[in-house]
Amino acid sequence: MSESCSSEPATSGCGCGSDVKFDGASPEYRRALTWVIAINLVGFVVVLVGGLAQGSASLSANALDFLADSATYAISLWAIGKSVSIRTGAALFKGLSLGAVALSVAGFAAWRAWTGAAPSGEAISALGLFGALANLAAAGLLVRYRDGDANVRSVWLCTRNDLIQCLGVAATGGLVWLTGSRWPDLIVGVLLAGVFLSSAYQIIRQARAEHRASLATS
Repeated sequence: MSESCSSEPATSGCGCGSDVKFDGASPEYRRALTWVIAINLVGFVVVLVGGLAQGSASLSANALDFLADSATYAISLWAIGKSVSIRTGAALFKGLSLGAVALSVAGFAAWRAWTGAAPSGEAISALGLFGALANLAAAGLLVRYRDGDANVRSVWLCTRNDLIQCLGVAATGGLVWLTGSRWPDLIVGVLLAGVFLSSAYQIIRQARAEHRASLATS
């Protein structure tokens, strides 16, 4: 990649005659990603405390995702500027990790289906809205970098999904409050696991395609 292309957060448009994807190698992106990591760490601590106190499947999924994102974003930050094989390897690891999170959330939701009382709907909604605001701030920092390579795009996909997830958690709290039942919380937990699995598939598929392309041109 030429120097003139590496700083452009776009799929193409460098005038290099090929479909070059932004690889994150710019000071602005590094700073944005550092802030996003900090936001996710704060979100993890706050939502984890609430999730454990309430025994909520949706909040526990939310907290676990904040932690997973913090770790995978740190990997993304480390991988910037590395070779294609390292960047695609990092993206593959993130995809597999996200898949593991999905299975963990589904398992927790299944366990909660047989144990415990309904959590507080008000607490779920409040923490869901807190998470949504945190992810909205993160999305604002990352939106211009949404079309990068597998490593960069995985960060955007996770952040976008987290925003949707937190809004779903907030709505779930309202349903729990209205019905007095734990089932809305459990159902949303399972649905979020499905969203995580879908994103994991997209990340892994793009990373494998980029890895094969790099081998073909090497």
